Amino acid sequence: MLTKLEITQNWLPRYTSMPLDKFGDYILLTNFDNYVRTFADWFGCEVYGEGRPMQASTNSDGITIINFGMGSSQAATIMDLLTAVQPKGVLFLGKCGGLKKSTEIGHFILPIAAIRGEGTSDDYLDPMVPALPSFKLHKFVSDHIHQEGHDYRTGVIYTTNRRVWEHDEQFHERLRETTSIGVDMETATLFIVGHKNQISRGALLLVSDVPVTPDGVKTEAMDKKVTQNWADVHLRMGVDSMTEIGQKGETIKHFRY
Repeated sequence: MLTKLEITQNWLPRYTSMPLDKFGDYILLTNFDNYVRTFADWFGCEVYGEGRPMQASTNSDGITIINFGMGSSQAATIMDLLTAVQPKGVLFLGKCGGLKKSTEIGHFILPIAAIRGEGTSDDYLDPMVPALPSFKLHKFVSDHIHQEGHDYRTGVIYTTNRRVWEHDEQFHERLRETTSIGVDMETATLFIVGHKNQISRGALLLVSDVPVTPDGVKTEAMDKKVTQNWADVHLRMGVDSMTEIGQKGETIKHFRY
């Protein structure tokens, strides 16, 4: 295997156990196995990848969901592997920590950009390149959220490769200086590697904790409550948005790279 395409066409099925011809044109990415299983239950479709690093499922509308794992390195890996099938659009359904009074647990964020604090994306593009979503994809998601009577916030997400930082006051101060609305471990990487690979991409994030306050640090009990109250709504908004894009058949890659 001498080319990137040859490698990714071999590795995407290797990581997910799903044949290339089973992948749809529109991809939902998540960090959560329960999102994939709920999706499969809703549409009566098979889940691939038991015992593999990633699990995936595709419904009859050509929407594929993939649980790629957690962290910036995994985010980069899946955006590289997806070059094997060249999807028309990718939407990340992730969770983030809220950093503003306006971002409480259960709120949704449609990020306008992400700060590249994770380091992984530096292997793909110069640090001066901003991490941005595809505007037209986000417009579809925004319109659909409003149609369904939901609300969301916009702002900049700070992406870090640190998982345990809540105790570090210096890191808290750094987050305050960036004026970010939320913090996560994947969004900036997904945006940059998607840009590098010419894949239209976006993110719809669910605020799952408020880590800058002592009583807002995520616990197992808190995470279960968030999943119980908002996970289905989160997943449904992602599925319906990408389905609508596919049904309208409108191109969301609106410029040449």
